[in-house]
Amino acid sequence: MPEGDTVWLTAHRLHRALAGRELTTWDLRVPALATTDLRGRSVTEVLARGKHILVRVGGPGDALTLHSHLRMDGSYYLSAAGAARPRRHPDHMIRALLGNAEWLATGYRVHDLRLVPRAGEGEFVDHLGPDLLGPDWDTERAVANLLRIPDLTVGEALLDQRNLAGVGNMYKCEVLFMQHVHPWTRVDDVPDLAGLVATSQRVLRMNRDHPEQSTTGYTQRGREHWVYERGGQPCLRCRTRIERRDQGVAPRARGTYWCPSCQPEPSRSGRSA
Repeated sequence: MPEGDTVWLTAHRLHRALAGRELTTWDLRVPALATTDLRGRSVTEVLARGKHILVRVGGPGDALTLHSHLRMDGSYYLSAAGAARPRRHPDHMIRALLGNAEWLATGYRVHDLRLVPRAGEGEFVDHLGPDLLGPDWDTERAVANLLRIPDLTVGEALLDQRNLAGVGNMYKCEVLFMQHVHPWTRVDDVPDLAGLVATSQRVLRMNRDHPEQSTTGYTQRGREHWVYERGGQPCLRCRTRIERRDQGVAPRARGTYWCPSCQPEPSRSGRSA
């Protein structure tokens, strides 16, 4: 599942390829947008907001935004204009083709495609908390958002994009391990929420400029992550067997990994314990 750093990098690469150039290809393969045509207009900016991607297009008298979300399986690939397009996935999975004289961006299985006036972007992103990789980042606000439901487990709270935007299941597991916090700890019982939030931003920022994601500092296969997808394997710190259990309510339950030794079961003694 794409996380905030992957979405940021995707938007960054799309911006470098599309911004400031006139669109010569505009093909949206969803019924509601199939007849739209913005060829001849120029892309002014591509940016990420949490896990949303906004392609801003200028024009005479109006400015529009193409919104998309990668969800669990969406992706964009860039190829040189006029070259054979890489067949990353079957063609029936293509939802968007955006291009200019130099580059073609192919969106596979991108979701929630909407074309709205620039002023209408808020419909998709105003509910989000501060973006871990955005100019609106605010640690205090993120902590306050997390504390709005103090009895919620911290693992679930970190995934709620209304609290802070950008953390996905992998980073949830990893930052909780790095902060020695059990995933089922109540938000109000986390001893250092500000530290947890700061660690979340640090690891996303550390990984945002390249597609490889490592929280351990190693890139060797099997050593990139402390606990994520390592259920049954020994902890890289203490050699205790990593546990795995679903967390959350279906269909949003996520496989959660933790080390029982490094992240002991929470007590109910409160945050001051």
